[in-house]
Amino acid sequence: MKASVLLNVAAGSVESGETAGDIARIAEAFRSAGAEAAVRAVDPAGLPAAAERAASSDADAVVMGGGDGTLSCAVKALVGGDKPLGILPLGTLNHFARDLGVPSGLDGAVRTVVAGHVRCVDVGEVNGHLFLNNSSLGIYPEVVRERDEIHERGAGSRWPATLRAALAQLRRFPVVSVTLRLPERTLRVTSPLVFVGNNRYEMKAFAVGRRPEMDRGELWLYVARARSRLGFVGLAGRALLGRLDPARDFEWEGLPALEVATVWRRSLPVALDGEVMRLATPLRYRVRPRALRVLAPPAPA
Repeated sequence: MKASVLLNVAAGSVESGETAGDIARIAEAFRSAGAEAAVRAVDPAGLPAAAERAASSDADAVVMGGGDGTLSCAVKALVGGDKPLGILPLGTLNHFARDLGVPSGLDGAVRTVVAGHVRCVDVGEVNGHLFLNNSSLGIYPEVVRERDEIHERGAGSRWPATLRAALAQLRRFPVVSVTLRLPERTLRVTSPLVFVGNNRYEMKAFAVGRRPEMDRGELWLYVARARSRLGFVGLAGRALLGRLDPARDFEWEGLPALEVATVWRRSLPVALDGEVMRLATPLRYRVRPRALRVLAPPAPA
């Protein structure tokens, strides 16, 4: 195998300034596994263009080293094509890699890539922008936006910045009032959180946020029922403890597509795999079934 490996220099596991050492370590891991790898460190802003070049190269696979945001940079270049995505989970949370069963350690992740087992998984899309995990409206995009501002000012590392941003947004408690146009009905909701998952997320003890399947061809809509600040704090606490109950805590539904419309707002801040952008309304969501080839362990039987 010949792999083109793109390493996000801002990923959680490589922010120490030891980028040259990381490149050498990753290249050696591929050599030890019997593969050839061209490893490049890339600034986050340059990742989409680098992924496009890698997708058109003679490499057998495009391997992204970083977190979920890093992987998302490669999706546009690879979706619908024959070249698979390999994953080195070097970010902070690595939800996509976890749900696919990719080992968290470097050597195990490299061996998974070199093994060459391809799974075809779904990709979500909203207004032409692709996402691997989920998209959300309401308080979460505001927390991410404020966290990034705090982090960029050098006023705190990632987790303390996240806590500060979450507390600030709980005080402000932003909510969204939207019309959800579903295939068979229309809902008008006001909620602090509207969440669209690429496939269904489990919500039970010790498994909050995991997806048992990645190729059902479905989006899953979750609208938080909590309308007050106190009620939302309770919901967040149950999430941390693994005690969410979809029937109690959310309106939820699986569907192939939906549209999110507003009356007064021409655009909304939208989180896509932990990255925030402002998109014009209406927001048109759809799923692209089995559109992405990924190098991952076989799906559980």
